[in-house]
Amino acid sequence: MWTNRNVWIVLAGEFIAGLGLWMSIIANLEFMQQKVPSDFMKSLILFVGLLAGVLFGPLAGRVIDTTSKKKVLLLSGAGRLVSVSFMFVALYFDSIWWMVLFAVTLQISAAFYFPALQSVIPLIVQERELLALNGVHMNAGTIARILGTTLAGLMLTVMSLQGLYVASFVAYAVLLASTAFLNVPEPGLRRAKEANEGAAAVPGGEPEQAESGRRGSDPAGQAPPAEQSGFKALLPLLRSEPTVLTVLWLTLVPTLFIGGFNLMVINISELQHDAQVKGLLYAVEGVSFILAGFLVKWMADRGGLMNRLFLFAAIVAAAQCLLFFADSKLFALLSFGLFGLAAGGFFPASSTLFQKQIPKAYHGRFFSFRSMLDRVMFQVVLLSTGLLLDSIGLQLMVLLYGVLSFVLVAVFAVREARSAKKERAEASL
Repeated sequence: MWTNRNVWIVLAGEFIAGLGLWMSIIANLEFMQQKVPSDFMKSLILFVGLLAGVLFGPLAGRVIDTTSKKKVLLLSGAGRLVSVSFMFVALYFDSIWWMVLFAVTLQISAAFYFPALQSVIPLIVQERELLALNGVHMNAGTIARILGTTLAGLMLTVMSLQGLYVASFVAYAVLLASTAFLNVPEPGLRRAKEANEGAAAVPGGEPEQAESGRRGSDPAGQAPPAEQSGFKALLPLLRSEPTVLTVLWLTLVPTLFIGGFNLMVINISELQHDAQVKGLLYAVEGVSFILAGFLVKWMADRGGLMNRLFLFAAIVAAAQCLLFFADSKLFALLSFGLFGLAAGGFFPASSTLFQKQIPKAYHGRFFSFRSMLDRVMFQVVLLSTGLLLDSIGLQLMVLLYGVLSFVLVAVFAVREARSAKKERAEASL
């Protein structure tokens, strides 16, 4: 895997994109702090950007499945450069509306880029290497987040906001240049095009469905027809893959923690009357997440993916419950450390399961659908966390989230065990 040039391009791209993203996020927060006094208006600006990404999800999925994934990555990368350019205009005119346009275009680019990247990973490595690559890929993003936020904070002390956006623009330009060297084998797409051309030459002819990468667990045994756009084609597939639905539900468990992450950090700091604990919590979570990414390969041969996903989700639930003792620095750090380890194992394992269970012909639409689902869940959890923190406080809220998470894990673990038992009984007949 490590001799594969495509792997290094993808990892370097994720790292560079992360640096650019987090630099621009810090710059955006600084700009909003200067120009937007209302917290509600700040959240509304962020929400508008995320909403744009959600609305473009169905189109992104269809485009990724029917065109070259490399082309999608290149065009979405170019879109990021255009979006950062809008911030230069916003700074020049001192206009918040140009910043809204920046947020919208950046999220639209992300709606195409990240599902396309998830679809590329299974095409550049062998199936047995997927878990390891997903783990290292997550680590690249986490390291970029830590370095990006640190560098942005330091750079703001010595340069203007414009300088920070220049650094972000340069990072995205380097990402675009590195993507140009990516070599993505897409035999299924090439065969589909040849079949379509052949069918067009014969009156009444029907294009032949490409076999490669399209069978998998597809209930119909073939790729979705070109005219079946959007997410409609996913419905029969998801009904035939209860495991995929289970993992989508389980993703809610770490999302309950992630959605309120920053708000919880602020509340823990206030509870302990210690501003420095914020940095410690971020550091412990980040280091634990990275450590889990390196342990993913070691865990690959120790139990099935589903068993590990249930274990990681249960650890996240335990970490949430531990925050009931958030007035203790030791318990707060232990909770964030456990969450980092569990989330660092959960997300690579879930990505690997999706890449294996979902036929490649559906990858674009599925990962776009998953991205939309993540964005919506994140917004709901963020708003719920803010409401609960104001109404019942941090300690009761995390206890509620922890109990809800344990219930979700228990319900789906029992369902999965019954399903496996039923399959074994049918196989023995």
